[in-house]
Amino acid sequence: MLLLALALVLAAGAPALAGPPTDQLREYSDQVIKVLDDPALRVQDRRAAVRKIANQIFDLGETARRALARHWQGRTSAEREEFTHLFADLLERTYIEQIDKYGGERISYVGEAIDGDRATVRAKVFTKKGTEVPVESRMLLRGERWLIYDVLIENVSLIANYRAQFDKIVRTTSYEELVRRLKHKRDEFLNETPAPRRTSG
Repeated sequence: MLLLALALVLAAGAPALAGPPTDQLREYSDQVIKVLDDPALRVQDRRAAVRKIANQIFDLGETARRALARHWQGRTSAEREEFTHLFADLLERTYIEQIDKYGGERISYVGEAIDGDRATVRAKVFTKKGTEVPVESRMLLRGERWLIYDVLIENVSLIANYRAQFDKIVRTTSYEELVRRLKHKRDEFLNETPAPRRTSG
């Protein structure tokens, strides 16, 4: 649900009057729509293109650090780099898997707030059942770009969700077991046969 809502937000237009954070979400959404609407792209090519966009959307280092939380401090530089790559793979896979579930839900951007190098972009997802789902993208300014480091769906944090899962694995087994599971999931994804894209109508 978290990544699906994020995919919906990024696959919808933003209001004409908005600040840089919302404008940059709109820029990403235009790229996603272009990829999804290209009938010439094979499934594998579409995944590669969406993976590239996901890399542009997230502050992967920040999301990885926040997701590992207190276990980050004790990691070596090499372990941190490895975990960041594995967590980036996890985000990209989830994003790729969810983006095809878009079924015409409407999105409305309702506001943004900027506080120094931090920003929050708020939106609502209007489902086909007529319900409204609040979505909040939290962003950091990196150079001249605003990058997402967390997404909240109905006040449930994407990063907090991963943090709880990772913390439980490390506490009940070990950090090495967490890395092993992330690598296993990555390998499963790489070896699976992509399903055809769902079409409307």
